[in-house]
Amino acid sequence: MILPQSIDAELDIPIGRITLKGRFSLPDTAHGIVLFAHGSGSSRKSPRNNFVAEVLQEKGLGTLLFDLLTESEDLFYENRFNIGLLTRRLIAVTDWVLVYSFRHKLPIGYFGASTGAASALRAAAHFKDDVAAVVSRGGRPDLAMADIPRVTAPTLFLVGEKDIPVIEWNQKALETMKAPSKLQIIPGASHLFEEPGKLQQVADLSANWFRAHFKEKEKYV
Repeated sequence: MILPQSIDAELDIPIGRITLKGRFSLPDTAHGIVLFAHGSGSSRKSPRNNFVAEVLQEKGLGTLLFDLLTESEDLFYENRFNIGLLTRRLIAVTDWVLVYSFRHKLPIGYFGASTGAASALRAAAHFKDDVAAVVSRGGRPDLAMADIPRVTAPTLFLVGEKDIPVIEWNQKALETMKAPSKLQIIPGASHLFEEPGKLQQVADLSANWFRAHFKEKEKYV
């Protein structure tokens, strides 16, 4: 399904008594929507995730970058690692997006970075087939191991070659997955993929993963 007009808007997303800030971008030829779950201490303004989002948009994918915490909540360091809280927020925002995506027959997926990958996997386990694909960038799937067997969305784990502990956690997650999954180790990359060209590789691999599995999902919508 391709929508006829583009969208690029700042959003206020009401979640119970709080409001989360977000930016929703939908290109003219959108084939799906990717929700971003940021890592600890990060936000919708993350330069790395915004770079990836721009590449996804260029490849015909809609993106929603939003803050999982309010400004006041983010002042408390422990909230950044409260995976239960972050997952509940991601689920609530996904419910909000699903209303839109179902109306336009657009599949949705998650892009999770660092600890945000744990909340993305837990939310994917919650929604099952309503989530078409997941990408984890330098993720902490060890924080969601109990939920990983219930994930049905095809999942791509992207890890830097120099990020040794994270490689081990992702390998264990891959062994636990029952859904189609792949671990891609980026040569010469560290945890934040700051080396020249490495984040571009992450963005390109992510776009290809989402496009392929969104296309597969569209066959059944």
